[in-house]
Amino acid sequence: MKMLTIRAVARKEFYHLIRDFRSLYLAFAIPLLLILLFGYALSLDVDNISTVIVDFDRTGVSRDFIRRLDASAYFDAHVHLRNADEASHYLDRGWARMAVIIPPDWTNSLRADREAPLQIIVDGSDPNYASLSLGYMTQFVGRENRRLLADFLNRKGRASINPPVAGQIRVWFNEDLESKNFIVPGIIAIIIIIVGAMLTSLVIAREYENGTMETIRSLPIRAGELLAGKAIPYFMIALIDVLVAVLMGQVLFSVTMKSSFWLLVTASSLYILVALNLGFLISIVTKSQLVANQMAVLITYLPSLLLSDFVFPIVNMPTVLQYVTYIVPARYFIDILNGLYLRNVGLDMLWPSYLVLIVMAVIFSLVTLVFLKREGL
Repeated sequence: MKMLTIRAVARKEFYHLIRDFRSLYLAFAIPLLLILLFGYALSLDVDNISTVIVDFDRTGVSRDFIRRLDASAYFDAHVHLRNADEASHYLDRGWARMAVIIPPDWTNSLRADREAPLQIIVDGSDPNYASLSLGYMTQFVGRENRRLLADFLNRKGRASINPPVAGQIRVWFNEDLESKNFIVPGIIAIIIIIVGAMLTSLVIAREYENGTMETIRSLPIRAGELLAGKAIPYFMIALIDVLVAVLMGQVLFSVTMKSSFWLLVTASSLYILVALNLGFLISIVTKSQLVANQMAVLITYLPSLLLSDFVFPIVNMPTVLQYVTYIVPARYFIDILNGLYLRNVGLDMLWPSYLVLIVMAVIFSLVTLVFLKREGL
């Protein structure tokens, strides 16, 4: 390859990017917008569950139970209603996600050491949200039962009973259990796909639509030189976007990388090469900017978002889709990001994912060169 030729092609592509504000908008504005939207809007954490209370008991004990429920970080239980019909109305309208109904004589049952049931109604339209809400309520009721049991034993003059199984729970990697700690790093994979694959999917197709491909064929330029020259500007833009995403994640969301920064740069570079070659391949095959853009969304963006273990766990997917995820490059890049950001591991643990990205980059590069050479270069 001639470096002079590669530099000339790269300079031409840089000039085109500078003149085309839409490409610059897609390259810089959308990644920044994604970081803000995903970081602030996309949260899988469940807290401040809107809860309405129907207290038929109206005693100091029931009011104390409600105050402790409202003081919890997981429940917002300040709305008190008169009857169950009003609670049903709130759930139907979506004004509340949970209703707690305390029956009459609830306090008398507690003081008589009898079973004192509560009715808890949960909006199950979002199964994940509902199951987490039920889990939090179960934990809260369990703590109340332990407190009441301790009071009962004190009244009887007995020693407290230690449970036969006492689990010592310790959370590793994401100690705060906050979704932003894995969502913000995962945005990097989406940004690279947008800049690397969706932008480059228009590059060769644009040459066909503008009629300049015939001119390129007549030039003393090889397929590898053309691809390298056109890839350099987008590689640099994608790498800049990665660095900006890392900086914004740390400044805005306090998400700090625990492992080596250079391992992230290396993994990002490999993933960018895979994305660039996927975009070029789509562009060469389709020869139309409109079709290429739609194909890039279907082949690169959607699988990276849905089948990469970013938002939806792969283990919960059907078996067929689990096998499909093995050919999605974002799966391996997300694994590296989780290792660098959350698990604080190095190359000794992440080398299989690095190796897969290297193999994919080489294969896609060779396939793209073959298809471009078939076009007469």
